[in-house]
Amino acid sequence: MPSHLDALRMIPVALIRLLLVVVMREVGENTYDASSKLLPQYDFVIIGGGSAGGVLASRLSEIGDWQILLLEAGGTPPPESYVPGFNQLLILGDADWKFYTTKQKNSFNGFTDNRIPYPRGKTIGGCSVLNSMFYVRGNRRDFDNWEAMGNPGWGYRDVLRYFKKFEDYRGKVTKETASFHGFGGPQTIENKRWRTKVSDGFLKAGKQLGYRIVDPSDPDQIGFSLVDFTARNGIRWSTAEGYIKPAASRPNLHVVLNAHVTQIVFENKRAVGVRFQHRGKSKAVFAKREVILSAGAIGSPQLLMLSGVGPANHLRYHGIPVVADVPGVGQNLNDHPYMTGFPWTIKNGSSFHILDIASPKTIQDYVHYRTGRLTTSISIEGYAWPMSEVGDPYWPEVQIAFLPFTVGDDYGLITSHVLGIKNEVYQQYFRNLVGMEGISIGLFLCRPKSRGTVTLNSADPFEAPLIDTNYFDHPDDMVAFIRGMRFALKLGSMPALKEDFEARFHDQPLPGCTHEWPLSDKYLECYARSLTGTTYHPSGTCKMGPASDPYSVVDEYLKLRHVSGLRVVDASIMPLVTSGNTNSPSIMIGEKASDMIKQDWGAPIMPLGY
Repeated sequence: MPSHLDALRMIPVALIRLLLVVVMREVGENTYDASSKLLPQYDFVIIGGGSAGGVLASRLSEIGDWQILLLEAGGTPPPESYVPGFNQLLILGDADWKFYTTKQKNSFNGFTDNRIPYPRGKTIGGCSVLNSMFYVRGNRRDFDNWEAMGNPGWGYRDVLRYFKKFEDYRGKVTKETASFHGFGGPQTIENKRWRTKVSDGFLKAGKQLGYRIVDPSDPDQIGFSLVDFTARNGIRWSTAEGYIKPAASRPNLHVVLNAHVTQIVFENKRAVGVRFQHRGKSKAVFAKREVILSAGAIGSPQLLMLSGVGPANHLRYHGIPVVADVPGVGQNLNDHPYMTGFPWTIKNGSSFHILDIASPKTIQDYVHYRTGRLTTSISIEGYAWPMSEVGDPYWPEVQIAFLPFTVGDDYGLITSHVLGIKNEVYQQYFRNLVGMEGISIGLFLCRPKSRGTVTLNSADPFEAPLIDTNYFDHPDDMVAFIRGMRFALKLGSMPALKEDFEARFHDQPLPGCTHEWPLSDKYLECYARSLTGTTYHPSGTCKMGPASDPYSVVDEYLKLRHVSGLRVVDASIMPLVTSGNTNSPSIMIGEKASDMIKQDWGAPIMPLGY
């Protein structure tokens, strides 16, 4: 039951929605829903209209002889999703599945009930509507490693052309960086339109540490960078905008919203259709060629298990008839553990206050001119990839995140609530930062060795699954994380921040860690286990791998093992999570899968002429 404080938080969301519907032409413009035209059978049925599913719907419907159905559990993107600066408000709305992790023993000590919110997009466009819009492909070694793990065709050279195919890059390029990008594709990427003064200090501090300024799509990553965004002209550019909206008018593509798929239907171990709930009615539709599952790293394994595909003992425990025993379904959960960030205060006029996004001038600048703070998400402003101290130095262990505010800035109204931080931790550690300009330097672990799981809580398709992130289970993860924390502390102490912007470290001991010597390894470990949450990058739960890997779920063509007529196409197929944000690789997976499907069924493949 929502609290009074939750209700108060929703008041500005409602007012903002009303304002945006009135003044922004882009809001409400959609022709998605074709539920009145539903056919009994399609060539392809796609489950999930997110970052990968939207790509599939658009690309497969390029073949005019194919009938395509896209089923999405959510509705249209909420009005506030179009405005980058309202990104934190999205977690408060109805475009999120409202998942939580299970209680953890190795982490989340500073979060309510030792668990955290685990947002996932429940809207057409999926997480590309809900995320903070950061565009990072990952490191070339991520994809070469996928191929080395027994997945031919997934090396960096193979996937690079698909990144370029979908890109419409509108940021600044040089002779050295132009070759990194694609131009004219459906997914627009822009440089940051508005930035704080202290972001210059972040970049300068990087140079003082001996690093270069890099393009965030540099395949070798090492260096410092301001973020790139999936935006167009200051407006969020999700896959709903770039792929689904332009394709929705095609007569051979039907998009049905608010369609919650409850089961994949099998006949003799072949996927032949799906059952779903739509507007209070149970419906079924059949697939002539394939069912394609694109429900994401949480939804895809859940639906497979509900349909009888997964670890046999787990399915029998929940009374689900076993169609195929595929032990890897729901295993191998990869995610990037993310430390909220060490706080520093800085001199006034260098940054901004979060609640300023609601000021009349800020809103006027955005509505009339598409300028100002609202053109950028209220989140990370810059990234850094330091050289690794272990193994390949050019395959970074951590990604450093630079934020131009602290958790304490907004009086505890939004940020701490969105993250799920305990009220007593906010009151004792962050509250005395209220009203003070500041920065936070956080980090996430690029390639954690710990693995979590997604399992069923019951056989009820409307009950959320159990999400066990299992952060820091492997001891090497904490060792690497502490190395990253020390880099963050060193960065904050560089003259470019300490002298130019009067950065002062918030050295108050964290509640629950006062028994450890300040900034010792033991203290940093305690800090990490208290204030490390998620970067919202779940992946790997339907792992792609060779037949010799007993926990592989799909082959290199993304076809599900031990059944036919079914592929999985989303971040769940990643054997290992990439060294960066996962929205961009998810779109790439959708593009590559579209070509593989066309090739398998003898359809022409669009040239990669970008």
